[in-house]
Amino acid sequence: MNPSSLFTPDPIDRHRFPPDAWGLRETRYDASDLGRTETLFAVANGYLGMRGNVEEGRDSFAHGTFINGFHETWPIRHAEEAYGFARVGQTIVNVPDSKIIRLYVDDEPLLLTVADLHQYERTLDFRDGVLRRDLIWQTPSGKTVRVRSRRMVSFTERHLAVMTYEVTLLDADAPIVLSSQMLNRQDGQDEYHVRAAAMGEGFDPRKAETLKNRVLVPSLHWAAGGRYVLGYRVADSGMTLAVAADHTIETENSFEERTLVEEDLAKHVYRIDAKQGKSITITKVVAYHSSRGVPAKELVDRCRRTLDRVAGEGVEYQFTEQRQWLDAFWARSDVEVPGQPELQQAIRWNLFQIAQATARAEGNGIPAKGLTGSGYSGHYFWDTEIYVLPFLTYTSPRIARNALRFRYTMLDSARERAAELNQNGALFPWRTINGEEASAYYAAGTAQYHIDADIAHAVKQYVAATGDLGFLAREAVDILVETARMWADLGFWRGQNGDATFHIHGVTGPDEYTTVVNDNLFTNVMARANLRGAVDAVDRLAQEDPGAHAALLERLRLTQDELDEFARAAERMAIPFDERLGIHPQDAQFLEKELWDLANTDPSKRPLLLYYHPLVIYRFQVLKQADVVLALFLQGDQFTAEEKLADFDYYDPLTTGDSTLSAVVQSIIASEVGYQELALRYFTSAAYVDLADLHHNTSDGVHVASLGGVWSALACGFGGMRDHEGVISLDPRLPEVWDGLTFRIALHGTRVRVDVRHTELRLTVEDGDQASLLVRGESVTVRSGDPVTVPLAPAPRLIGTPTVRDIEGSRRADGTVITASVPDHPALGVPPTGA
Repeated sequence: MNPSSLFTPDPIDRHRFPPDAWGLRETRYDASDLGRTETLFAVANGYLGMRGNVEEGRDSFAHGTFINGFHETWPIRHAEEAYGFARVGQTIVNVPDSKIIRLYVDDEPLLLTVADLHQYERTLDFRDGVLRRDLIWQTPSGKTVRVRSRRMVSFTERHLAVMTYEVTLLDADAPIVLSSQMLNRQDGQDEYHVRAAAMGEGFDPRKAETLKNRVLVPSLHWAAGGRYVLGYRVADSGMTLAVAADHTIETENSFEERTLVEEDLAKHVYRIDAKQGKSITITKVVAYHSSRGVPAKELVDRCRRTLDRVAGEGVEYQFTEQRQWLDAFWARSDVEVPGQPELQQAIRWNLFQIAQATARAEGNGIPAKGLTGSGYSGHYFWDTEIYVLPFLTYTSPRIARNALRFRYTMLDSARERAAELNQNGALFPWRTINGEEASAYYAAGTAQYHIDADIAHAVKQYVAATGDLGFLAREAVDILVETARMWADLGFWRGQNGDATFHIHGVTGPDEYTTVVNDNLFTNVMARANLRGAVDAVDRLAQEDPGAHAALLERLRLTQDELDEFARAAERMAIPFDERLGIHPQDAQFLEKELWDLANTDPSKRPLLLYYHPLVIYRFQVLKQADVVLALFLQGDQFTAEEKLADFDYYDPLTTGDSTLSAVVQSIIASEVGYQELALRYFTSAAYVDLADLHHNTSDGVHVASLGGVWSALACGFGGMRDHEGVISLDPRLPEVWDGLTFRIALHGTRVRVDVRHTELRLTVEDGDQASLLVRGESVTVRSGDPVTVPLAPAPRLIGTPTVRDIEGSRRADGTVITASVPDHPALGVPPTGA
């Protein structure tokens, strides 16, 4: 990427969003970017998520309440059918919206878009996970009203959301109506009949599909004693859902209540004769329960138990428990950058959002948008294992284990998918909710076989960091062996005897602007690690748990001959390398193409995938996201320092950054090879991807992979952490403009705080006994109560940044010259490059 296209640090309107180390605060209501703020102020826990829509309901970009894995299925209709194409699509369902609490004063509604607001503040607090809003509204008749609200999705009670809404008349009496509602927005409409702004946008493959038929089929509905219940079955997937809400009111004013419950709407209305200074507080406690097919009536019983328990414990107890959960989260997960208040806020917002996407995802995967929006239809991708799992593995290993166990539950479906593609072993889907491949475009979907190696990588990383031999024996080894089988079967041998090499053809690597290629460097390097990992895991079980080893051999019908084949394929894996250019080609034919001149590409035609046919893009050396550079990070011990620098110099100018998966990896390798300023710019770009809406689609939900990548950029980029073959090493690259960096890593049950300064690195055990690691190649053991300080010499530093001009004019191995251009046609009104 041309570095000039990266913005300067802190691109946020600080008058509206002032710096706050422990929260995201908004001081002015603005309806122009509702999609972005609905995402930024969402609350979630990994199971249940609520977008940051205003309580009053009318003003919105896209209302959204989501349950992880709760989806509808629909037949994928291909223009031209072929065997093995994905057949059934999966789309997350917008479950009934319980956020709605409408306010009327003198029968005039509070509508923020037109309201006369004398004061406004909304805050998402990272320490207690509560979204608060405090405003003062002058009604059309001149009365002044204060409105305060709280909204929380509980980390401790997985199925629970709590909302409070307080109204106080400051200078007069008035009749007030408060209408608390639960509304099925997936199929129904509220009284405003407002079409979501999100529905008005054009083509964008990153968005969710629109379901035209009824999705939530009513099963039951009732109300009694301030409790409302709605139950549904999803039309085609057969999943079931119940949502129930309790209401209480606290006020010294006289009031009356009314009830309405229908199939798609439950409404509890309070009519209050409000007096000046006498507050009214409505508390709404909501429970959501879902299943793959249990009758909705049983789910209602589960909701009842949740609500009864909360009623007994009290609402404030739930807020206290939330704070305690987050205290523990920050104790093990916080990353501190002293002297950088704006960036500190962005870092903590990113980490908090990972918690919201993963904490209670038990039994489900981690959607690419978390539960903050419907982007990518709520699907799970390889993003989880490569970008999110490292953070979880080294800070919250229990949550990482849950995510990996979810992949294990999909193993049978992966075996079936492999067989459908004529392969042995298992092939995990590129995008899915229920375990079946849901990508209709196989070239940039199914062909991404590397997902098998990505999952294997995360499995190996987790086991090495935790020493969880039980997980290895029961689940992880099955994943490693079955994915290795797929590689051994997919690849083939070329050459004779000792000169034979193992090749993998017809695949797509992480870069989706280059598809269905031979010997993709990333795929081959990761497949090699996958094959070796399977052999090592089986050998380890043979030594440490002979019983589990014997059971494994019988369960998977695994033989020594097959393991020997895994080892031989790994040893002889084809790794593309061009001697003339001194780089690793992204694939066997990549260097035959000409360069796409990104510097002279019309900025309005970005991302390229929205303005150019795939075939146009595929004919050029141009990357959507880091591919070879990602391999340099994940398998860094397989490359020399000189190779890393040469590869980075070549590929960085060709990388568009059209994917949010790219900047963090580019930052990490830029740090390692010495481009300190460029590394910081890439990192800053990643930190603000959603906060500043840099990719113009934050309205569809947060970019969970980028969130996780921010931690990796901090710990692995500037902190220099690597974890090759279970050995943790540190080689810091602190930016010159930073005073320091502090992060935590958990190793075999011991939590170590890493404090990086320009001249030293300090290791302190915060929890546990001791840990051993390498610091710039030297072995260090740190013990509880005995911190270790290691002096640091200055790291290498390179001036400038790589550009396409550094590559243009180079000669390929066959002697031809590499040229750069932009594939725009003059007839379309776009001047040719250089005009």
